[in-house]
Amino acid sequence: MKDLENLNQPSEKFSDPFTTAKGETRASVALSDPQTLWFNTGTLCNIECENCYILSSPKNDALVYITADEVRDYLDQLETRKWGVREIAFTGGEPFMNPEMIDITRASLERGYDVLILTNAMRPMMRKSMRAGLLELNAAYPDKLTLRISVDHWSEENHDTERGKGTFAKTIEGMAWLQENGFAMAVAGRTVWGESDAASRAGYAALFAQHGFDIDAMNAGQTVLFPEMDETVDVPEITTDCWGILDKSPDAMMCASSRMVVKRKGAEKPAVIACTLLPYSDEFELGNSLEDAEKSVQLNHPHCAKFCVLGGASCSA
Repeated sequence: MKDLENLNQPSEKFSDPFTTAKGETRASVALSDPQTLWFNTGTLCNIECENCYILSSPKNDALVYITADEVRDYLDQLETRKWGVREIAFTGGEPFMNPEMIDITRASLERGYDVLILTNAMRPMMRKSMRAGLLELNAAYPDKLTLRISVDHWSEENHDTERGKGTFAKTIEGMAWLQENGFAMAVAGRTVWGESDAASRAGYAALFAQHGFDIDAMNAGQTVLFPEMDETVDVPEITTDCWGILDKSPDAMMCASSRMVVKRKGAEKPAVIACTLLPYSDEFELGNSLEDAEKSVQLNHPHCAKFCVLGGASCSA
């Protein structure tokens, strides 16, 4: 397992949760407006990408399948804690590898939440049982379910370089089925290719037009372009003064509005972590309950700086 604590940063950086290497007060973020509760459905995936931040693969079960009953327990906690969450979101691994994925989705939709599922739209989603379940749920809960498809680049060549030969075609096939059956779709891409935002979005727009996909390439909520999370790049630490210098608010950070539930291999029960990007970092595990997870988060990781504060990215819709 990759050790996310041993990054190629100057050794004194990100070593103290409360103080930066320069002795300044490290920035923190309070859970000020919870909008999304994420669940990691398990790290197993049908493919192994060249650069997966969570190291998903057909063999990695460091995070095991979460069950529908465990999801329901956290949905009960949401009501008890009165968080005001509007969206339940699922990521993996590949969520449709989880045999209870349809029941898990139904449990969330039954409570009235919007549901977002991140998927590669390949064979796990296209199994007969999964397609039947999705069709039933989309009919029963119209306009409540969105599938965000991982399309790393609008070109087949670049996408397959990252995800493996033939993956682009299989993903497009899955997206075509979703489009034909009236599902709401979004796309997640990467910005590692050296293109401008405008050029990248133009490429996606052409791809969507070619296949008749009802996805707006110019809408950052429908076509999400994530900054690359390169842990070897030296990044600045975020201090309390940075909010004013950068003209940004801690309330705009992902950890102000979301938490993620994971189930570690061998653990007795699931845990709540501060961020979808840091599933293996003990420092960002907040406890087993949503009450435990109401504490503030110290921005003591390079991803906090590059991805969220400086990159302005968010995993939620």
